Amino acid sequence: MNLLFAWRYFRAKKSTNAINIIAWVSMSAIVVGAASLILVLSVFNGFEDLVKSLYTSFYPDIKVSPASAKTMILTPEQLQRLRSMPGVKAMSLVAQDRGILENGDQKVPAYVKGVDSNFLKVSGVGKNMEHGKFETGTADQPLTVLGSGIQATLEIEADRALLPIGVYLFRRGSTDLSTNPMNSVNHESMATSGDFRIQEDFDQNYAITNIGFVKRMTEMGPNEYTGAELAIDDPSRAVQIREMIAQTLGKGYLVQTRYQQNQDLYNVMGTEKWVIYIVLSLILVVAAFNMVGALTMLVWEKQKDIHVLKALGASDALIQKIFLSEGLLLALMGGIGGILLAVITCLLQIRYHLVPLQGGSFLIDYYPVKLVGMDFVLVLSTIVIVGILASWLPARKAARQPIELK
Repeated sequence: MNLLFAWRYFRAKKSTNAINIIAWVSMSAIVVGAASLILVLSVFNGFEDLVKSLYTSFYPDIKVSPASAKTMILTPEQLQRLRSMPGVKAMSLVAQDRGILENGDQKVPAYVKGVDSNFLKVSGVGKNMEHGKFETGTADQPLTVLGSGIQATLEIEADRALLPIGVYLFRRGSTDLSTNPMNSVNHESMATSGDFRIQEDFDQNYAITNIGFVKRMTEMGPNEYTGAELAIDDPSRAVQIREMIAQTLGKGYLVQTRYQQNQDLYNVMGTEKWVIYIVLSLILVVAAFNMVGALTMLVWEKQKDIHVLKALGASDALIQKIFLSEGLLLALMGGIGGILLAVITCLLQIRYHLVPLQGGSFLIDYYPVKLVGMDFVLVLSTIVIVGILASWLPARKAARQPIELK
């Protein structure tokens, strides 16, 4: 019954036109607030998915690395147990160190990452080649795949370079650099086979080459590695498989899922999303003030109706529910209108790429959007709470009015 009264009050013509104007202004503010929340959260979801896909291209499902030291020992028996573990699809061994790449007068620091022949089974780098082919050669005749940022700094075209580039890697146990730093590094040349483009953090910092070459340059032992990267059949079982691997290897090894490898990134993105939600919710708070004014004036206009209802036996609770329902009706109509507007805009952006990204240095040239069901639940819940809070005081004032019939 209270909803019926609220709907009739909403549709009925008011004696004072200002009440209608304030009601429509408050509902319009909710439309803008709801649409803004959905649109911005959807764009954030789109960028979040894009960033995660880029990091997924470089980081494996599960990574095994030393818990404290720079390198670790993995015996053939341990490697066999890892390869035969249920859920493990492929495994690639890694030898990585910080070094310097050189082309003529151009020098750039980089992580020189040595990988084996299974690397493309655990990583998406091969799918992100910009020029050339993903080839790492052999330990004696290495080839390297450069990040596009490193390639630009060295001023070469990795797939067409006629001359090899130089690489400097520190020798095992070298600590004294004061006398002659060159005595502490190994220097060799390697040809380039191509370049990849994924994300700036990787493009400007990584060069991928043969694992045997890096182990020889850094003087690692036969069973010594800096990491092991694994691909699994079912990413949803990553935590379970990680625990199995950790139990198999024991202490001294750090086993991480893809989420744990990038935990800071995921935490920052989650925090940013909540900050955006809180800031944009202020639009709904402004709309709440308008609703308070509109409902207060409505209570003032419907004083005679309230007195009649009470004379007919209506309780204070029923009167309060009527005006609470009026506030919720205004809020929900504005919220649903804003959500529909946002959905239509997002679908048009997905289909026609209406809003471009400026700068031209991104992997995509338009704002990515992704509609997530939980965002709709969150926004609608916020609107309901705002509607209840905004209509509480006017509804309470209406319920407390004494019966005065003349």
